[in-house]
Amino acid sequence: MPQNIYDQLAFFEEYSRMRRSVQGLSGAPEWLAMRALLPDLTGLRVLDLGCGFGWFCRWSREHGARAVTGVDISVNMLERARTSTSDAEITYLQADLEDLHLPAESFEVVYSSLALHYVAALPGLLRQVHAALSPGGRFLFSVEHPIFTAARHTDWLPDGQGGVTWPVDGYRREGPRTRSWLSQDVVKQHRTIGTYLNSLIQTGFVLQHVEEWGPTDQQVLERPELAVERERPMFLLVAAQKRT
Repeated sequence: MPQNIYDQLAFFEEYSRMRRSVQGLSGAPEWLAMRALLPDLTGLRVLDLGCGFGWFCRWSREHGARAVTGVDISVNMLERARTSTSDAEITYLQADLEDLHLPAESFEVVYSSLALHYVAALPGLLRQVHAALSPGGRFLFSVEHPIFTAARHTDWLPDGQGGVTWPVDGYRREGPRTRSWLSQDVVKQHRTIGTYLNSLIQTGFVLQHVEEWGPTDQQVLERPELAVERERPMFLLVAAQKRT
């Protein structure tokens, strides 16, 4: 079972104060790029893996989804999601993504935001997602970019010219990385871009879009602290499809 840091009270309270926790999808800078990759959800069945507070589940219903299922391992996350939701067509389930069992061809869209880099047994999960999608179904996910997860020390380094540079080491050494985040040690899985993409291809998915996310000019204008994110991609966004 992966580390469930979100059910540790002190960590959860800190996480709950983050911009994306308070503002929801609009507080996540990569959301605009993720939204652009989504199909029209009208009448579709949607699955959100690592649904957190349920922001995307509710957004999906507001944008026409027929039914939405949100899955998360955290009791705290799901309690907040259920408290914030008053829609009988949204179902929240507690489950470990490492040991997930999904009904065959039961969804047209599977979505996951910043959750898969916690999953060690990724090939098994991808097989579950592929089987759970109807023919032609879409799979869209974001993870922390491998350039971000590879380094032993995730801190900007001064470049000696008044700027900063991002250290990249251990890139090809895949496996768990323990990071200090929100004052706690958190275990995440580092994989290369090639491993993510080839795993999808080997599972039977057709790749549609791969994006090494960076902020737009307008985002930097509105949030100057995002300017540094142009120096290295923090997120990897991938859209894939099950063959018809």
